[in-house]
Amino acid sequence: MFTFTNFKPNWASAAIVAARVPALIFLTIGCAHAQAASPATTIQLSSVPQNPQSTASVGQSQSITFSDALQRARANSREMQAAFTALGLAHEDLVQIRATLLPNLNYNMAAIYTDPTSRGSKDQIFIANNGVHEYIAQGNVHQNLSLQTFADYGRAAAAQAVARAKSEIALRGLAVTVARAFYGFLAAEHKYETAQRASEEAQRFLGISQKLEQGGEVAHSDVIKATLQAQQQQRDLREAELGRNSSRLDLAVLLFKDFNENFTVTDDLASLEPLASLEEVTAAGTRNNPDLRAAQAALRQASREVTGAWGGVLPSISLDYWYGIDASRFATRVDGINTLGNAAAATLQVPLWSWGANLSKVKQANLQKKQATIELSAAQRTLLANLHAFYDEAQAARAELDLLSQSLQLATESLRLINLRYQGGESTVLEVVDAQNTLTQASNAYNDGLVRFHVATANIQTLTGKF
Repeated sequence: MFTFTNFKPNWASAAIVAARVPALIFLTIGCAHAQAASPATTIQLSSVPQNPQSTASVGQSQSITFSDALQRARANSREMQAAFTALGLAHEDLVQIRATLLPNLNYNMAAIYTDPTSRGSKDQIFIANNGVHEYIAQGNVHQNLSLQTFADYGRAAAAQAVARAKSEIALRGLAVTVARAFYGFLAAEHKYETAQRASEEAQRFLGISQKLEQGGEVAHSDVIKATLQAQQQQRDLREAELGRNSSRLDLAVLLFKDFNENFTVTDDLASLEPLASLEEVTAAGTRNNPDLRAAQAALRQASREVTGAWGGVLPSISLDYWYGIDASRFATRVDGINTLGNAAAATLQVPLWSWGANLSKVKQANLQKKQATIELSAAQRTLLANLHAFYDEAQAARAELDLLSQSLQLATESLRLINLRYQGGESTVLEVVDAQNTLTQASNAYNDGLVRFHVATANIQTLTGKF
């Protein structure tokens, strides 16, 4: 340690201490504030409304679009809040580590009293003290400089980038969950309407078969078959109603902080967005994929860990500057002598022997970096595979929708024609029942196809973001 002490006598009063120490405090705080306002370390958290449903009056049914549902789910999702909390914690870690790179200012006050005599002797008991009475009032500026400190700052910055990427991953994953629940509920509504129409059609056909039996045109077996079909459709209607209510409850859990079923949903199930080309999807996924950014940030974090481990092997420096008094009285002047002074110290610490612990930390950090490199490579391959798989799924779902729509139209026309033929005595009751079931299956398959396309599109956007 090298210490330089310079006490200069002058005619200053005690006000000099009170004037200079606050000046040092304000100077250091100003530097720290300027660093904290640096654009390179500014973080922006996505804001979400705390209570979106408060805008609607109590008892009034709320009409919710898909974007509204997504916004509400963001506010209520535990996973989203956990991801944003992790991001906030990572940011505060960065602020704390950044503070270690800046000079710290402290103000020390102490009064040390030593028993002056022992067993009649005039010698002090505690010879390490400077006097019987010692008063210290000093401002201290302290700064540590080491490779590990700078590496910790880079590691914290990379950890913040990882947390930000993971929050975006959670946000995009939530969009898939909301899409599945939102459009699943719409499909359940449509299936319930289909079951209602099928039940009404079965009842109407039962009435037709009973009239034809009374006229002697069909056998009683037709009436029995029509009765069985009507009863089956009634059971299917109850099951469809149960499915609709269940999907409504699932959606309500996602949308509302307080459980609420008093809402309606804007029906855009048949509104299909155009599917981008594979080249556009691949480009967007490579450029704007949070999983890839998280893996890249994790590799940077591991690299800073290696640098920090080497910091435990290399020398470090600490700097101190003191200004104030260290005297036998709490005053700026003692016996006509000015007690105000300043001192500076520089300490160089060189690690010499740690029984291999420091080098072991370097090896550990290199192993973590190697693992992060492998995970980045795997993330790149997985991204390309998922892009192709999700795109193929969306493309297949879109192409099949055209076929499902045609099948629905054909099934509707087939039922109409077979009913006419049955009334004319040209078809059997089995053909009518089969046509009714075919129409119900075609309608439900078309609604399931619409849900499949919306979910497939949402899956693509988990990799690419909005097109």
